[in-house]
Amino acid sequence: MRRKLFMIVSLLASLLVMNSCLKDDVGLYWTDDLNGKMYAEVWRAGFTTMGLQPVAAPVTFKFLVNIASDQPPTQDITVTLAVDTSAMGRYNRLKGLKGANAYQLYPYIQLLDENLTIKAGTRNAYAHVKVWNAQLLNACDNFMAPIVIKSATGGVVPADPLNNGARLMGLPISNPYAGTYHTVGYRIHPSYADPLTVDAIQTASTVDCKTVTKSGFGDYSPYDIKLEVTSNTITVLGVTCYKVIVTVMDPGSGSPVDGQGMYDTFTGNAATPPTPPSNDVNYYNPVTKQFVWNAWYNAAAHRTAYEIMTRM
Repeated sequence: MRRKLFMIVSLLASLLVMNSCLKDDVGLYWTDDLNGKMYAEVWRAGFTTMGLQPVAAPVTFKFLVNIASDQPPTQDITVTLAVDTSAMGRYNRLKGLKGANAYQLYPYIQLLDENLTIKAGTRNAYAHVKVWNAQLLNACDNFMAPIVIKSATGGVVPADPLNNGARLMGLPISNPYAGTYHTVGYRIHPSYADPLTVDAIQTASTVDCKTVTKSGFGDYSPYDIKLEVTSNTITVLGVTCYKVIVTVMDPGSGSPVDGQGMYDTFTGNAATPPTPPSNDVNYYNPVTKQFVWNAWYNAAAHRTAYEIMTRM
């Protein structure tokens, strides 16, 4: 009986402890080490990420700035924040990130609360940061918004940026070519007199930051098409477009189909829609948001496909 009573009392005690922790204000910790000191910190500080869509519209993120102390401040505290690339550089060096792998400053950024006031008797307040124009940036680059606590009033000491004194927000940009497309085109098969047309709504899925894949080689669904957008440019009807590497893929093995490739110039049937705007093929037009590609498989007797994929 005494054992059962002890277990019940212990359970009640643990529940009281849990409830007490849930009700605590943010920042009530380090009490043994503070002893009258006050530190300005970012709650759950350090590196985190927020994905961006490749669009112009602004996106705002927020984080909590906290005064770590054994007692709430008795006066208003002004915490000064700033974008600090030196903290980003320290993070790159700490993680061994160099060259293309290193984080670089997100260029379109505005700190909305440069001077953040934490009211007397409280410990924290939210800071807000706005970023925009993700569509203008290379999705293969690593971007960061490094927001650092630079100073604070009232004898409050800013924490170190690589400890608790910064929000290092990684901002990965989603693949700009992934999405839904209206595909028109055809497949030429040596056993058929006329091209086999295709007119379909298709999904291009992300492979990596510059590559997408979609199901269907013309009207032939067992094969996939992988489209890798390169940095090489081509001018098509006055528009600067990006050359694309086209690969006919076997979705079962995840490998290129034996005997496949892409054409250097248009080899489809110009009399059959869609009529090509020029003899140029295998490119992405950033103005019309179109892939135009012309490829083949089967080295003995080519099966040829030509498609125009327009982003919806």
